[in-house]
Amino acid sequence: MQPIDILILSNGPGEVSTWVRPVVKALRQHLGDDRTSVRISVILSPCTHAMGTESAIAQSYPEVDRVQSPEHFFPFLLWGKTAENWDWHRKGIVLFLGGDQFFPLVIGKRLGYRTLIYAEWDARWYRWIDHFAVMNASVMRKIPPHYHDKMTVIGDLMEDIISEFSPSPLKDGSSEALIALLPGSKPWKLDQGVPLCLAIAQQIQLKRPNTRFIIPVAPTLNLPTLAKFADRQQNPIINQFAWVGASLGTNEEDKPYFKTDGGLKIELITQFPAYDLLSQSHLALTTVGANTAELATLSVPMIVLLPTQRLDAMRTWDGLPGMLANLPGVGSLFAKMINLMVMRKKRLYAWPNLWAKEEIVPELLGELKAEEVAQIALNWLENPEQLETIRKRLQSVRGEPGAAYKMATLVKQLSY
Repeated sequence: MQPIDILILSNGPGEVSTWVRPVVKALRQHLGDDRTSVRISVILSPCTHAMGTESAIAQSYPEVDRVQSPEHFFPFLLWGKTAENWDWHRKGIVLFLGGDQFFPLVIGKRLGYRTLIYAEWDARWYRWIDHFAVMNASVMRKIPPHYHDKMTVIGDLMEDIISEFSPSPLKDGSSEALIALLPGSKPWKLDQGVPLCLAIAQQIQLKRPNTRFIIPVAPTLNLPTLAKFADRQQNPIINQFAWVGASLGTNEEDKPYFKTDGGLKIELITQFPAYDLLSQSHLALTTVGANTAELATLSVPMIVLLPTQRLDAMRTWDGLPGMLANLPGVGSLFAKMINLMVMRKKRLYAWPNLWAKEEIVPELLGELKAEEVAQIALNWLENPEQLETIRKRLQSVRGEPGAAYKMATLVKQLSY
């Protein structure tokens, strides 16, 4: 059989962790581990949300043969040369798992490979792309019917990496609970999210001292960087809003933790992904982003925090708004104006709410007070039936596992 190359295009930390990972596993299971027959390459494109460790994450996947980092992407796109002058088999496929859908069109034409795009929300360039693996039928409805033969509904890739974990209900009368804190992975989220989550945790601990708290550390973060956002000397927001700081420490087993001003120890979970612990969490305090989709898939009730104490913090909008918000000198003013306009629209932010088209988990937007957020969590813990109701509603909006295997099947069909 003629050897094939599978070239995966991806970009940000979420895509590399929750799309690339299950797909490369399924590809090896479906197509075999003979690297002379099937070679898997990952090429990353630049991403505004990247933290610089995406290449290392992709390289850690044993199913992947070679990885090119994003700084070398545009020379490859323009001239077809990788930084290490990779060779390519005559047969192959370009598999899109994040970035701009125009990229596989260009690269596929240059290499003479067929193209397959995973379309979560929109399918673009459908006249020229060979096939689309779409998350659901709503993606198909956006394009002309005579192109529907290019579409295969496979479901949500994220389901495949966390479907094996089961939630842990809170028993009536139990004072022991596990709460996950997910303050984000980007600086504009962390500078408010870390001290606010610490302050909420400390308030909960005062009423329920047996509560265990964890922070699953994003793979794009290192502990010293995370610790800066909990340090009063390096994050002035803590004193400005009377939130809680913490210091970084390690226990006798050399496992890291935060120790708050009030003496509360919060475990820092560096294993990735931390789905085994997250699935056992009775609730989570989280920012917006892909983490809300992961928590929903794990059926973990969550309180979504959107603090506006620093209204100019959010500056990662796409297009013109993002350009204006990042202008030197006046960017802060534009960011405040844009964020005020967004807030007034009263839209939904968390993925489970977007899927359900209604608020099934609370989204707290405004100048949040730790005591008030803590009281919501305490009410849930004291009334486990509320947690179970939310858990069941999250389960009702989840997809079905098996998307990665369906993707691998499409790759095989298009490649041979």
